Amino acid sequence: MKLFRTGLNTGLLALMLAWPAAFAQDGVQVGQMSPLRKIVPAGTLEPQAAAQYAQTLSKAKQQNALAAENDPQLQRLRAIAKRIIPFALPWNARAKDWKWEVNLLGSKQVNAYCMPGGKIAFYTGILTTLRMTDDEIAMVMGHEIAHALREHGAERAGKATIANIFVKGAEIFAAAKGYDPNVAGQLAGGAANMTMLKFSRDDETEADIVGLDIAARAGYDPRAGIVLWQKMGMVNKNAPPQWLSTHPSGSSRIEEIRRHLPEVMPLYAKAKSAQLSALPPYQPNVKGISPVTYP
Repeated sequence: MKLFRTGLNTGLLALMLAWPAAFAQDGVQVGQMSPLRKIVPAGTLEPQAAAQYAQTLSKAKQQNALAAENDPQLQRLRAIAKRIIPFALPWNARAKDWKWEVNLLGSKQVNAYCMPGGKIAFYTGILTTLRMTDDEIAMVMGHEIAHALREHGAERAGKATIANIFVKGAEIFAAAKGYDPNVAGQLAGGAANMTMLKFSRDDETEADIVGLDIAARAGYDPRAGIVLWQKMGMVNKNAPPQWLSTHPSGSSRIEEIRRHLPEVMPLYAKAKSAQLSALPPYQPNVKGISPVTYP
């Protein structure tokens, strides 16, 4: 496996790392990261993620499902990542030390991810099924990178720890009062599970917002996110109701993207060295979806 390391511009990198707060003021505002992530010691998940990622790549290679270094789609993904990653670094001070990798796995899955430590994988299914443009790939990649930057994995691990404590506490309390602790544990576990679903949807929304910011700064059209979720809706008509899902509904995500366009479209215009009013509509590459204008 060849390690993918981005060639970062030294001057730009130094500027972004020196003034991360100022860098974020002209884009989206999402507040501080959850303190619950600190329940898991910093950096704990990254070696685990690297090991799991390496195992995934090894298995894919054995199955002849790991894209070769000269694969055009892999080169396309890495070129997009090379543009995006410098603008991701100010969101997490430790990200500058991550050993970023991008790989492409042969599978019909409509999926992609970025593990803690910057380990990115795309499945061929998401590229082909959605007929993704570079802008749409950047929206997905920015979203997945944002999960790692905002340490949602550590946050979820912390929330799971608290949920387990809550369940155990309910069982002990029920036993002390003479009730069946198993029933109490099941009820408490159900409540904790629904809470975890909501927390996960919140993480997804935050990743959408931060991903828009990162991709826009790199010169990718944020309006592509709207088309992306319209496409997703066309191929994912049997999705579960939003309140039973770990992801917001497509319509909710589109609404959230539209709400943040005033924050990210100026970033995109600046990256393209264009006047905001002169930007042409975003043109979908499939029938049944209208061009997206702004404002």
